[in-house]
Amino acid sequence: MNERIPKAPPEILPVPNNIDRPLFSVMIPSYNCIHYLKQALESVLAQDTGKDFMQIEVVDDCSTDGDVAALVNNIGNGRVSFFQQSKNLGSLRNFETCLNRATGFYIHLLHGDDLVKQGFYEEIKSLYNKYPEIGSAITNFNWIDENEIESNPTLTLLPECGILNNWLYKIASRQMVQPPAVVVKRSVYEKLGGFFGVHYGEDWEMWIRIASQYSVAYSPKCLATYRGGHNSNISTRSIFSGENFRDLSTVIDIAQSYLPKSKRKSLKQLAKKNFSISYSKSSYKLFKKNYANKKIAFKLALGALKFNVNIRSVYWTSSLCLEYFKSLLKKNK
Repeated sequence: MNERIPKAPPEILPVPNNIDRPLFSVMIPSYNCIHYLKQALESVLAQDTGKDFMQIEVVDDCSTDGDVAALVNNIGNGRVSFFQQSKNLGSLRNFETCLNRATGFYIHLLHGDDLVKQGFYEEIKSLYNKYPEIGSAITNFNWIDENEIESNPTLTLLPECGILNNWLYKIASRQMVQPPAVVVKRSVYEKLGGFFGVHYGEDWEMWIRIASQYSVAYSPKCLATYRGGHNSNISTRSIFSGENFRDLSTVIDIAQSYLPKSKRKSLKQLAKKNFSISYSKSSYKLFKKNYANKKIAFKLALGALKFNVNIRSVYWTSSLCLEYFKSLLKKNK
């Protein structure tokens, strides 16, 4: 474990034969998210029916924002295991530890600032029972912001439970799911390995990799919540630093090997276009939300146009510029 960002998928070892295995392993990687961890744990414990049903463990990457062990002991009351790295290894290596420590047949990698809604695990169990051949199961999800305000559910991928058709091509063209909504068979991680290559977008790469070899089941029920927008969030820091575009380019290149040759070029361009539109729109919303973020908003918009130039990205960037000039006129009155 020398590299913080592995260059190849880390090996996930099989569970020893002499270990009693629960159905689920809810592995909660944490780093400096102690203010959100209580909510994450409570959302899982509310659905716990015993050790045969799920393993619950927090794997902390040497957080510095509080006593994580004390919080886990207090909330978990002996039901939640706790493991702390001897030094800070970075998110990908912490995920690797989570996957290797998991003993369940299905692994839910629930980041310490995300949460699940009542009924999530039963719905996932139902999907696996109905479609035993799948490699992963997904529910619909929503977002929660820094003010604890939840969004509406995201785009519904299917009107009712079922296998996602042409999922490889769809997920390769844009990021459509977030980690709290996904549960993967441990045997899939054992075959494909862990997260690698990038600090931002590593989950998207994994979903494409899984889709290239396994079918995926989906439930339209909104049973998971992804927390975005707070400054300690990896995604937010990556966007502000510009790392997001570099890492997404890497993921798109990696994904080429998972796709049929006839689809590679078109899906690569479509992915770049989709991310360009998404980030240019986000830059406009960021500026409107907080004028103090104008430098970050323009940096995001410029990065989006460098990624791909299209009519919709130009529209959102133009709208951002117009809002900026309006603010200047208002300020100078």
